[in-house]
Amino acid sequence: MTAARSTEGRQAAPMRVVIAVDSFKGTIDAPEASAAVATGWRSMRPDDAVVEVPMADGGEGTLDALAAAVPGSVRIDVRVAGPDDRAVDAQFLRLPGGVAVVELASTSGITLLDPLRPLTAHTRGFGTAIRAALDSGATGLLLAIGGSASTDGGAGALRELGARLLDADGRDIPDGGAGLLRLAAVDVETLVPLPPGGVRVLTDVVNPLLGPGGAAAVYGPQKGASPGEVLVLETGLARLAALLPADHATPGAGAAGGTGFGLLAWGATLVSGAAAVADGAGLPAAVAAADLVITGEGRFDGQSTQGKVPEAVRALAAAEGVPVVLVAGAIGADPIGFASAVSLTDLVGRAASFADPAAALRKAGAHLAMRVS
Repeated sequence: MTAARSTEGRQAAPMRVVIAVDSFKGTIDAPEASAAVATGWRSMRPDDAVVEVPMADGGEGTLDALAAAVPGSVRIDVRVAGPDDRAVDAQFLRLPGGVAVVELASTSGITLLDPLRPLTAHTRGFGTAIRAALDSGATGLLLAIGGSASTDGGAGALRELGARLLDADGRDIPDGGAGLLRLAAVDVETLVPLPPGGVRVLTDVVNPLLGPGGAAAVYGPQKGASPGEVLVLETGLARLAALLPADHATPGAGAAGGTGFGLLAWGATLVSGAAAVADGAGLPAAVAAADLVITGEGRFDGQSTQGKVPEAVRALAAAEGVPVVLVAGAIGADPIGFASAVSLTDLVGRAASFADPAAALRKAGAHLAMRVS
């Protein structure tokens, strides 16, 4: 690393360091991870200006990352029906300027289920939270749709936003992906209008709605679906695709069990989750003023270059000519484009990195600071 130069007998000139890491899934969230790396760095270089910008890719933790990164953001409580109808206390985030952030994982997410319900889990709670954000006066929406429990094509959310999904007798169809088998007609004319600033849907996947690379085939098994249930879900999604005014082949339409597709039919736009979070958190300006950027995630592998946080941050830094280094729990692919990289597994061992991730990240921050020359 050559971002700062040291002279014999004294510390290198103070630097401006931006720390923009994602959560280390299942161990530590993004704000805590960023703070740990920052603490480690400051222990070795106390005169540096360290700026923490916690990151996310549109999945679980997006709301927390933006709340920590954006001064003046406000959390607003909302109670919704979870993916199995049990009440869930969740929140949405109001950013300065009026844009609201709603996270599917906290309202209709897979972590809210035990056991999994591949055929009946739904997204109604997500739709309720979106409606609450609109009713509170949101001027625009950022919808983080990672971590879903269902494969209902966003039907539950659309219902809460005013759409009618009807069977052949004109009655509302049941919730969940299996309920789509009874779908005969959809009325989208009753949907609430989009807010003035539009709706951006944050996702890190590019799967279409249908087919072998679609929502049911790829993600249904992760949500508990057997091979036979995957076929049921695929058939239901195909019925929905035939009736909604959106292109089921759009990259990302299959995100969140097809919720990406349902939101497209409302008029939303699918965008890179990591890039949108970076913009919302003010990361481009922070990177432009930095001497060094540190990014990271739990595991850096072949998928990390496909819309994940490290690649989004690396691209921003590269555009500004700022060196960027990587911290990851484990590194399973060549970190091309990074000035340096450190694996927590190599630094402290896998067991220790899981047992106390904050301590491991503090050590990583100190390790990187000592390597600045």
